[in-house]
Amino acid sequence: MSDPVLLTADRGAVRVFTVNRPDKLNALNAATLDALHQAFDTAASDPAVRAIVLTGSGPKAFVAGADIAEMNTLSPVDGRDFSLRGQRMMRRVEKMPKPVIAMINGFALGGGLELAMSCHLRIAADTAKVGQPEINLGLIPGFGGTQRLLRLAGRAATLELCLAGAPIDAARAMQLGIVNRVVPAAELEAQTMALADQFANAAPLALRGILDCINVGGECGIEEGLEYESAQFGLMFSTQDMREGTSAFLERRKPAFSGR
Repeated sequence: MSDPVLLTADRGAVRVFTVNRPDKLNALNAATLDALHQAFDTAASDPAVRAIVLTGSGPKAFVAGADIAEMNTLSPVDGRDFSLRGQRMMRRVEKMPKPVIAMINGFALGGGLELAMSCHLRIAADTAKVGQPEINLGLIPGFGGTQRLLRLAGRAATLELCLAGAPIDAARAMQLGIVNRVVPAAELEAQTMALADQFANAAPLALRGILDCINVGGECGIEEGLEYESAQFGLMFSTQDMREGTSAFLERRKPAFSGR
């Protein structure tokens, strides 16, 4: 039997997903996209999971792109379907009600950068490289790269990365706002897990409210976004976690959030 394309491990309330095709630099084929989609669906509904870390297996790559061998034989209709398959999966990640951190341990190119950008936060090793090199294959980004990169890095950087197709290093990616943090490669896992543990110990319903507000507000006008934020803020007053958090503050103790 072949190895699974996705590995899952629980570290307390943090679930770690590892794309497991190291011989292909963790390239995304249809089976891997489907496995990721199902895994995130399961994590979304599991109350024991409070935060998620996504990474790639092996020392070289987070995800080096979509599987070129699989794409080489696709018809135009198949190509569109493959794009939609990837977009649906990455939208599932983006709309997760729990924080998702991309732990970028190596190359995040093409579909790999698109996958990382669908996560809520990105922490990169100082040895990592990111980019949208599809132009070099006679292609364009198909898993949301033109749209999420535009929102993260702006028009000028998006045009440069997509039109030139050259990867950039982690330091430049942080300057452009593509990644949140760059850390020494030897410290990547420890620092990523420390942040994930911080999220796992936070109030789950408040985390979800923040993620919802930012997702909704990022795609609508300021008035609609503010109204949505006020509605979500009000909902927090119906939660036990809000009472626990405010009481713990007044009593000068650490809160114990239950997700209710």
